Amino acid sequence: MNQVPYIPSSAPFTPEQRAWLNGYLTGLFADANAGERNAPAQLAGLPAEKPGPLLVMYGSQTGTAEQLARRFAADAEKRGFAPRVLELNSFGSVDIAQENRLIIVTSTWGDGDPPDNAAGFWQLLNSNAAPPLDHLSYSVLALGDRTYSDFCGAGKKFDERLEQLGAKRIHPRAECDVDYETTAKAWMEAVCAELAKAGQASRIPENRNCNPPIQLTTGPEAASSTQAAGGTPALPYSRSRPFPARVITNRKLNAPGSAKDTRHIEISLKGSGLTYEVGDALGVLPTNCPALVNDILHALGCDGEEGVPDAPETEISLRQALLTRRQVTQPSMDFLEALAERSGDAELKSLLLPARKTDLDTFLHGREVVDLVSSFPAVRFEPVEFVRLLRKLQPRLYSISSSPTAHPCEVHLTVAIVRYESHGRQRKGVCSTFLADRVEPNLTPLPVFVQTAHGFRLPAEGDRPIIMIVPGTGIAPFRAFLEERRARGAKGRNWLFFGDQCRAHDFLYRDELEAMHAEGSLTRLDTAFSRDQAEKIYVQHRMLEHARELWEWLEEGAHVYVCGDARRMAKDVDAALHEIIQRASGNDGAHADEYVRQLKTERRYQRDVY
Repeated sequence: MNQVPYIPSSAPFTPEQRAWLNGYLTGLFADANAGERNAPAQLAGLPAEKPGPLLVMYGSQTGTAEQLARRFAADAEKRGFAPRVLELNSFGSVDIAQENRLIIVTSTWGDGDPPDNAAGFWQLLNSNAAPPLDHLSYSVLALGDRTYSDFCGAGKKFDERLEQLGAKRIHPRAECDVDYETTAKAWMEAVCAELAKAGQASRIPENRNCNPPIQLTTGPEAASSTQAAGGTPALPYSRSRPFPARVITNRKLNAPGSAKDTRHIEISLKGSGLTYEVGDALGVLPTNCPALVNDILHALGCDGEEGVPDAPETEISLRQALLTRRQVTQPSMDFLEALAERSGDAELKSLLLPARKTDLDTFLHGREVVDLVSSFPAVRFEPVEFVRLLRKLQPRLYSISSSPTAHPCEVHLTVAIVRYESHGRQRKGVCSTFLADRVEPNLTPLPVFVQTAHGFRLPAEGDRPIIMIVPGTGIAPFRAFLEERRARGAKGRNWLFFGDQCRAHDFLYRDELEAMHAEGSLTRLDTAFSRDQAEKIYVQHRMLEHARELWEWLEEGAHVYVCGDARRMAKDVDAALHEIIQRASGNDGAHADEYVRQLKTERRYQRDVY
């Protein structure tokens, strides 16, 4: 049987043209395989119907939701649809009355809030101005983290509000934890199947070679050799196939006497083919602490050599699974439920009730898997089931702190090393201490990939002023911004608000920043060191002190960037920005809200928050 050719997405056609051509080719080759090779008849029977339009929208803070949305759209296009992919805040360019099918992929940040590039759409959807949507079919893929109180909160809100406005679900909402691959893949396949069942594509290809299942596998088990079978070129390095990079520099940034340990880490990307832009993140796949794994094995009564399943039809040792495959610090809900059931512990069972989520968070604070296994020595787990009860070990994303123009073939990170004591044990950050303690420069392979962040970019015009607001290691992308603007000779003014604990110990990249300030590439540098005086001062206080000048920069077209903690710092900075606009413009809070919304719509207010 002849294989059906397929027009790739890289070809110079619109989505509609590609879908039409692919539908035609499928029909043509299906007829040819059946022996019906009459060319004139084929040409006379060209499919007249247009491909089914499909609107795919995303809300993404770090880029994961956007990547999944684009992956879904690519698969839908192969199935005969003509998808458009937009961020949710682009709703102004959409005539929703003319849309029949809407797919939403969204993450959640903060306390159940939509990402920045979805907040405007949510405000409209949740207002009295929202139109009836009884003509619309939809489905939602929600991304989240079960360790947060409002798991997948943004996705739930979108899903429930669309239903309230009369829209009908194509397929029920799917909720993904940080280990999202299996759930996301199943949802994508189910949604595509429902759409196909309803006959909403121009033509569904019969040949499965045109329609491969959606691939979302990640992790070390997905890595392939550098040369595929048959001599075909290797796949590019990515999240599913990280590049074994080499650390070339690992130095402390804090001066002696600091309560912190912050590292500047330089990594060589030579031979990887990986490229990045300032604003992107680097994904790092760590291994767990061997000493912690030993303690878990001891608590389980295992020697670590027990075999457990890995990829299909392969097996690795329990020790290797705990070192490289599973999250062994934060306990999963599956593990907690199994432990509560087997132990019969009434208090643990009670803590797992939805109404006691806050109490459970308090109980788990500073506790890890090893503590819980040790607390219930009578409860036994077989190695295979224990591994299955743990979540997959996920890559950590770090904002890149270097400019590729200034440092070709290198990527720099600024990493806060996490170490503390709780419940009588020393705790370590999984990836930060892996980088600090166990990755030997020029020796230990470091699995990495680039995570694109389209929502955190310098202005295209180099003469635009920018304002950067950050505490601590949030300085990373702004060091990259400043290096890039200087390397490219951008004429726009640059203003940095930087904060940390003590000027003497914690002024990260002090020499570099002060040199940039002295030469003029950093126009203004305002600092806030919270512990250098009795009353704590933070970056938002410095913003308010310079409210008039900051307002003038905004009115001149400045872009505002914030990097840091989503739960507190980002919200405090956002509140200060609203106050500055209200105070300087002489208008009320509603005007400030609208001004900030407009900044976001114009991409002049961007946040890299976590």
